[in-house]
Amino acid sequence: MSTEVKVENAVDASFFEVLQGRRSVRKYDSSAVISDSEIIELLKLATLAPSSSNMQPWRFLVVTDPELKQKLVPIANNQQQVGEASAIVLILADLEMYKLAGPIYEAAFDAGYMTEEIKNRMIENSTKLYSSIPAERLKEIAVFDTGLVAMQLMLAARSKGYDTVPMGGYNREEAAKLLGVSSRYLPTLMLPIGKAAAPGHPTTRLPIEQVAFFNRM
Repeated sequence: MSTEVKVENAVDASFFEVLQGRRSVRKYDSSAVISDSEIIELLKLATLAPSSSNMQPWRFLVVTDPELKQKLVPIANNQQQVGEASAIVLILADLEMYKLAGPIYEAAFDAGYMTEEIKNRMIENSTKLYSSIPAERLKEIAVFDTGLVAMQLMLAARSKGYDTVPMGGYNREEAAKLLGVSSRYLPTLMLPIGKAAAPGHPTTRLPIEQVAFFNRM
């Protein structure tokens, strides 16, 4: 079954091409290099993603050092794309993201998006709310939001001619230990980014009639 979506508006064609061209690529050109400035650009685009109360709980640990990437390979169940890709982005969920409520809403105030009164109220309310949420619920919120930013990062990479593969199959504890990640941050997704050495396999999707419902299931 084809996953092609008919593009009805030519203005949006490039967006649809990115959506339809994204594949989970597992073989990369190990000689390809992504500059730090390119990675920063991709991350800036990714962080336009939404998040709960704009708390932006995502953190990115970018690994480009060849030796360090090789050390990640056994931690990632010997999946060779980890050693071959130009960069590995370990996406982390900040489990204490509310501690940055001040800078977040100060920036919104400085940009003219809210009054000082609203800024102060948002800082107080967000800090009080998120610091009192049970740990498991707070974790759910942070992990959900990192999923949003991860998808946006994959699409941004594809729009710039790079490919990715989202990976959950790795030892989070060992990755955190190797890379010096404190317990405040929860590793969620490992994302290799690079130039494909072989195309990702096309896939099928369930018919929309099986997954979408209107008004009632």
